[in-house]
Amino acid sequence: MSNETLVTETTATTPEGESASQTTEQQAATGADTAGQQQQQEGQPAAEAQPETKPDEAKAKEEPEGSPEQYEFKPTEGLDIDPAVIGSFAEVAKELNLPQDAAQKMLDKMAPVLATRQAEQLDAAREHWANEARSDKEFGGEHLAENLSHAKKALDAFATPELHTLLNDSGLGNHPEVIRFMVRAGKAISEDGFVRGNGGKSNTHDPKRLYPNSNMN
Repeated sequence: MSNETLVTETTATTPEGESASQTTEQQAATGADTAGQQQQQEGQPAAEAQPETKPDEAKAKEEPEGSPEQYEFKPTEGLDIDPAVIGSFAEVAKELNLPQDAAQKMLDKMAPVLATRQAEQLDAAREHWANEARSDKEFGGEHLAENLSHAKKALDAFATPELHTLLNDSGLGNHPEVIRFMVRAGKAISEDGFVRGNGGKSNTHDPKRLYPNSNMN
C-alpha cells in the first residue's frame, strides 16, 4: 500500500509531465521576486507627508463666522418695518448665531411678508377704532357728524401738518379717545370761554396765550 497522501500525489507528476520539484522551484522563484520587490520599495524614500489638519481648524473652515456684537441691518427699499419687529428679529438671529450677511438676507426675504402683515394689522385696528367711535355714547350715534365737525375745527386750529400726517398714517385719527379730545377742544373754542386746568376757573380763549410767538392778529 502506498503511503502517499493526496497532496503528494497531486504534486508528483503533472499531466504535462512536469515534476513536482519543478513546480516547487517556480513557486520559490516567484516568492523571491516578490520579496525583492518589497525590499526595493522599502528602500525608497517615503512620500512627503501631508500636513495634518487639526479638528478645530477643519471645523472653523466648514462653519461660517458667528453673529456680530450688534447687527446693522440695511432698510429694505420701499418697505418700512416697525423697529420693534427688527429688534425682535435681531434677538432671534443672535440666538441662532447668524452672521451679518446671513441675517440680512433672511430679513430681506421676510421684510415683504412682515410689511404686509403689519399693514393688515393696522387696517384692522383702524376699522376697529372707527366702529367704536361711531357707537361712542358721548359723541357717536346720530350726533357723530356734528361732533366730528367740532373735532375738525380743533384740528385745523391747533394741529401742525406733522400731526395731520401722524394721525392719518398711524390710523389714530379714528381712535375714540383722540376724537373725544378733539371734539371737546372744538366745542371749547366755539364758545366765548373754556375751562382750563387751573382749579375750575374760566378764562377767555386767546390763541396768543397758547402760541405767544405766533403772528396771529
